[in-house]
Amino acid sequence: MKEQIIVHDKRFSMYLSSDKIQSRIREIALELRSILNHKNPIFLPVLNGAFMFAADLMKHVDYQCEIQFIKAASYSGMESTGTIAMPVGLPPEIKDRHIVIVEDIIDTGRTLSHIQALIKAEQPASLHTVSLLYKPDNVVTEVEADFIGFKIPDKFVVGYGLDYDNLGRHLSGIYQLAE
Repeated sequence: MKEQIIVHDKRFSMYLSSDKIQSRIREIALELRSILNHKNPIFLPVLNGAFMFAADLMKHVDYQCEIQFIKAASYSGMESTGTIAMPVGLPPEIKDRHIVIVEDIIDTGRTLSHIQALIKAEQPASLHTVSLLYKPDNVVTEVEADFIGFKIPDKFVVGYGLDYDNLGRHLSGIYQLAE
């Protein structure tokens, strides 16, 4: 039986172990290096969810880069609200820079689409997106994602930065809502 946890009132089962996540992050870092080495990119992790993914990804970046954070929110409980709040917006100096959005999950695609449009309006030299998780069956807005860690089914997940009403972000693995 898979390891299970309870977050608030819901039961979750282990879906992606820490070892599996870390192995995929190393692969993504190598892929990014092949296109970003010597370009001094700005990595833009999307808070709150991408903080763990970004931290582990940056441990494998062995070339000059910057990291700045943006914050976007679109969830309440286990549902997307359909609106995007950005209490921490884009840094001012992204024109003609190589930008990498670091996202925890592409669910509906609305948040990422909104962020990508804002960045493109600032005329970066290039724009790449890396997301740890991607739910292709749930996407309602066309988005561009260059690097995907794992494609997952349309089930709610917690752990490794992802939360359920602010709990579960600290978990080293990713857990899926149990049936």
